[in-house]
Amino acid sequence: MTKLFSRFLKDESGATAIEYGLIAALISVALITGATTLGDRIGTTFNNLGTKMNTGVTASN
Repeated sequence: MTKLFSRFLKDESGATAIEYGLIAALISVALITGATTLGDRIGTTFNNLGTKMNTGVTASN
């Protein structure tokens, strides 16, 4: 039983899978945060552009 337990403690094959999973999760969070921020900025820019275009069309009529 002691040999089995010590072999289990020395086994590191699952550790790399967990590390890769954590790295993938961290990258995913960074991408989602960046995309959300970028999306909000693009949305604001298009809304401002649309407002300016509507104001220009109304002023020229």
